[in-house]
Amino acid sequence: MQTDDSERTPKRPRRDGSPRSQPSTPSAAAERSPGPELHADLKTWEPEQVCCFLRLSGFSDSGLLDRFREKKITGSLLPFLDDSHFENLGISSLWERKRLLNSIQRLNRSHVDAMKVINDPIHGHIEFHPLLIRIIDTPQFQRLRYIKQLGGAYYVFPGASHNRFEHSLGVAYLAGCLVRALSEKQPELQISERDMLCVQIAGLCHDLGHGPFSHMFDGRFIPLARQDVKWTHEQGSVNMFEHLVNSNGLRAVMEHYGLIPAEDICFIKEQIIGLLDPAAKDFSWPYKGRPKEKSFLYEIVANKRNGIDVDKWDYFARDCHHLGIQNNFDHKRFIKFARVCEVDNKMHICTRDKEVGNLYDMFHTRNSLHRRAYQHKVGNIIDRMITDAFLKADPYIEITGAGGKKYHISTAIDDMEAFTKLTDNIFLEILYSTDPKLDAAREILKKIEHRNLYKYVGETKPKPEQPRIQREDYKWLPEEVANTKPKVLLQVELKAEDYIVDVINMDYGMEDKNPIDQVYFYCKSDFKQPIQITKSQVSGLLPERFAEQVIRVYCKKMDEKSLYAAQQHFVQWCSDRVFSKPQDGDVVAPLITPLKEEWKYPNSAQSPAPIPAPKVRQRLFKDDAV
Repeated sequence: MQTDDSERTPKRPRRDGSPRSQPSTPSAAAERSPGPELHADLKTWEPEQVCCFLRLSGFSDSGLLDRFREKKITGSLLPFLDDSHFENLGISSLWERKRLLNSIQRLNRSHVDAMKVINDPIHGHIEFHPLLIRIIDTPQFQRLRYIKQLGGAYYVFPGASHNRFEHSLGVAYLAGCLVRALSEKQPELQISERDMLCVQIAGLCHDLGHGPFSHMFDGRFIPLARQDVKWTHEQGSVNMFEHLVNSNGLRAVMEHYGLIPAEDICFIKEQIIGLLDPAAKDFSWPYKGRPKEKSFLYEIVANKRNGIDVDKWDYFARDCHHLGIQNNFDHKRFIKFARVCEVDNKMHICTRDKEVGNLYDMFHTRNSLHRRAYQHKVGNIIDRMITDAFLKADPYIEITGAGGKKYHISTAIDDMEAFTKLTDNIFLEILYSTDPKLDAAREILKKIEHRNLYKYVGETKPKPEQPRIQREDYKWLPEEVANTKPKVLLQVELKAEDYIVDVINMDYGMEDKNPIDQVYFYCKSDFKQPIQITKSQVSGLLPERFAEQVIRVYCKKMDEKSLYAAQQHFVQWCSDRVFSKPQDGDVVAPLITPLKEEWKYPNSAQSPAPIPAPKVRQRLFKDDAV
């Protein structure tokens, strides 16, 4: 039977004079959730907030508090204090040390409980800060569950079923890994917990602006549907992030976790899109979110200088995993060797000189993924067919935005409430609709479902010395192909609208420039001295050019006569434009290919091997029949 405290027999004090049980007041204070002066995440605490915690825990000695201030003990250091630290801080009493350790352990347990662990198939068990969880658990972020990472490539690679949601989680995790590694290796950089949190949020939210089927939407559909608008998914991500914060009341939550919304929201946006004010590009330091001394923070999520960033690292690993393609780049090794050095009065992320070959391999991996998967000829034509269906459906699809205003597929980018509702599901909405206005769009999507795709005609390339075809000229190419005059008799006549000419720009991420020219390295002998390494110093087998255009032609008509006519027009067009010979040119247009002098040579790499003449059987014995 329990008794009141007043009825219990008091216990004898210990011989050393210390109480037998801990006083109730300090422990209660320590177990309380942090007050208005203390943020929930102890890693954001500065020395003054640590002193506030100590006072709440019953440590009121002003000398002790002054020593914590002098030693600059922050919240991130609290869990790592041991006897040697206590000795330096002047805590000699064994009881006082135990009491402080107990308070820190309780605080640390409450912090661990607030974190969330997610099991990711690429990176394993990854931990997220409570603020990131609050962002993830919003309709604007959950929308990414319904947007395929690789768009139409899922119709070619059955494993490519992953979405923008999991990629965004992976980028946030890798951003945290890189920025924390830099902080631990170089404390002099003064990377605060606030900086780390902002970098992770930028990684988490960098793809919020993707539309249905990812790059199909901003790369194909919007340029055709809204020709007067220059819109990118990065701009959409910035707009959606602003909408996410405001519509979910996250400014107060950010403040609770130690952020300063007026500065940090700007910093997060700048990491995603770059300069928010183009007029500031001529300033010595154009960014507002962080000072020039922390310029390296802008190279983690979306590196505008050389393209080496955590976004690529995650999609390399994740896409290769789902595509069934080998990934040859090890981002963990890069993180191990990453250091920040001063270059031209700015701080940049550098790596060891011996890693230069691995970086060339990284960009080769990117190019290989584009050739084998992202720009797969069938995946691209499915993207184009979905684009055609969306263009035909656009005037008749209505999406409700802010204030009840109605938007179409192409105009939803103007209102983030409407855009939140626009995902890959629009495909099924059109496919299963019974509205007669959507008949034309529905027929195209049915063709995809039945695998009745536009027919691939062939592929060619401009020669290196020829100028690149400019984007504004793409729209005239189908008419050029239709107007060529093949020197063979054709049974059908094709028009410009029967052709699709797909121009693909293949590069190492910086158009025709070598991205490694923008990378700085350091040597083992001097970690602080940045150097550059030329291509000739690395290998003579590296590419001479870093960009090329690939031109593919498709025919919307699927009957044999139309396809044959399209092939004749295509090969003649290649000849007229002095493009490279199509790989199967001798097969599809045998009467035309000899007209090009450089196409004649049977030993040319661009010509198929000649078909050998049939051999006459020799009689080995007189009685054998030949």
